[in-house]
Amino acid sequence: MNSYEDYTKLFDALSHPMRVKIVGILAGGRKYVSELAKELEMSRPLLYMHLKKLEGASLVVDSYEISETGKTMRFFELKPFDIHLSPSTLQDLAATIPIDAQKSK
Repeated sequence: MNSYEDYTKLFDALSHPMRVKIVGILAGGRKYVSELAKELEMSRPLLYMHLKKLEGASLVVDSYEISETGKTMRFFELKPFDIHLSPSTLQDLAATIPIDAQKSK
């Protein structure tokens, strides 16, 4: 995490309880998309929407494998991360935000 944009993506990704739930489940190990959708009782399209947001924040990564039957299987897992947030971190980030960026939001 090097910029306020990185933190903005992180905060946005973790602002939804279901995405926090997904991160918690994936902390236990990688999951096949259909398996994860079933565990969350969620449609795959909705799950993909959440996973895309987590990918954009560099929290998860996907990989593909071919099953014995020849079916392509998509797996997701957490990327290693250790996030430390403190008032001084936010102060340092705030100093890097251009005034124009603050006015446009």
